[in-house]
Amino acid sequence: MNGTTGNTGPVGPTSPTSSAGPAVIVVGSGPTGLLLAGDLAAAGVRVTVLEKRPRGISNLSRAFVLHARTLEQLDARGLADDLEAVGQPLDRLRLFGRLTVDLAALPSRFNHLLVLPQYEVEKALERRALEVGAGFRYETELTGLTQDADGVTAEVRGPGGRAETLRAAYAVGADGMRSAVRDAIGLPFPGRSVIRSVVLADVRLAEKPPTLLTVNAVGDAFAFLAPFGDGYYRVIGWHRGRDVPDSEPLDLAEVKEITRLALGRDYGMHDARWLSRFHSDERQAPAYRSGRVFLAGDAAHVHTPAGGQGMNTGLQDAANLSWKLAAVVTGHADPGLLDSYQAERHPVGRAVLRSSGGIVRLAMAKRPWTLAARAALTAFLDAVGPARRKVAGQVTGIGYRYPAPRGAHRLTGTRVPDVALAGGGRLHQALRGGRFVLITPEPYEGGHGDRLAVARWAGDRRTAVLVRPDGYVAWAAESAGPAETGAAVAACLGGRPAA
Repeated sequence: MNGTTGNTGPVGPTSPTSSAGPAVIVVGSGPTGLLLAGDLAAAGVRVTVLEKRPRGISNLSRAFVLHARTLEQLDARGLADDLEAVGQPLDRLRLFGRLTVDLAALPSRFNHLLVLPQYEVEKALERRALEVGAGFRYETELTGLTQDADGVTAEVRGPGGRAETLRAAYAVGADGMRSAVRDAIGLPFPGRSVIRSVVLADVRLAEKPPTLLTVNAVGDAFAFLAPFGDGYYRVIGWHRGRDVPDSEPLDLAEVKEITRLALGRDYGMHDARWLSRFHSDERQAPAYRSGRVFLAGDAAHVHTPAGGQGMNTGLQDAANLSWKLAAVVTGHADPGLLDSYQAERHPVGRAVLRSSGGIVRLAMAKRPWTLAARAALTAFLDAVGPARRKVAGQVTGIGYRYPAPRGAHRLTGTRVPDVALAGGGRLHQALRGGRFVLITPEPYEGGHGDRLAVARWAGDRRTAVLVRPDGYVAWAAESAGPAETGAAVAACLGGRPAA
């Protein structure tokens, strides 16, 4: 194995965006890095992914859930339907054993969560990235990263320990909690370990659980079961009284005991193919950007597994950053656009940190006052529909909106559902290819080539809406004329307004 796949080659140190080498280096080939690389390559940006593992998707994944907003993003890339075919939908979530969050009421085409292991998502994203021309260098580890006014220089160690230097315009660290990129640029990762000695196991079960996702906490024990789809189940468990280092040996008997305490039975676990321990941290980098270097996914934020938001938040980071990097690298946008990545995604990461942490703390409540607080919150959410819908919006990702300029239309910064378009199409289909989509009641002949799709509402709505490639509103107006619409499109996409 030579560790190289795709459009890589020697990179000149004075030409970070030359045809010889990548314009963007992505470090890490997990879901976040794969979606980002695929988007950049699809937009015509030369991108190289560095991955220290050998080629091949690992099935040792902790993530098992795709939420509605992530499925919408994948639908805009033509991937959601295939994943839906191999995953298993679940239309409700149970929290604290009593509170049911009905996902069937979500205002989304994907009014459910999809249960499937992370490696299935990685396979789909890797296949897409390769098809559109992203370059991959496996068995290649980042050992250093510096930047200057013109680009970044990455020092790597390739197969056989060979040292090499790569040059590019930008770099993105999507290399996980122990990010080498984050360390190289000197960004701290403040936070703390919340749960120590979490046990992981892949097992077969003699009895099938009654629900697709099985999760509960009783006293000092917590357990979660999810199917791989190949006859094995992933078990995640924790016991408050079993605080040992990650290196402490783990056997199936301990996993069974924790599961019995939390779920009341171990479902006849047997034939474990993998056992491990890990600890769950809550951390967030203070900045997602340092000059020409960006952080995304677990390199930027990590939190407890509660709510299944980790992989989803990283994929949405990538969807936000990719179109902006592509626009800047191809000369269609001012580099100042890249500042909006921090402004939009850092608050979301902070909110996910709080919500996932709150769920796990309430689930593991033990003291009388915390139990009373959980009971009161559960009763409140059960009784108050808007509050329950807000929780569902946060967990599934569809409830977040981005900051809008003062005086902007009320829709600016909001997520656009997969609305029906005239002629029988829908928005997510129109977004494919990384384009902006202008939905307008009036004809528009403003140009912008393949960077803009123009569509009409399926109904009689009069609002003009310019949708960004990541599915959020860039601009909107009521009954806008051609001149106003043209100026807005030009401001967002670059170029001259329509006449």
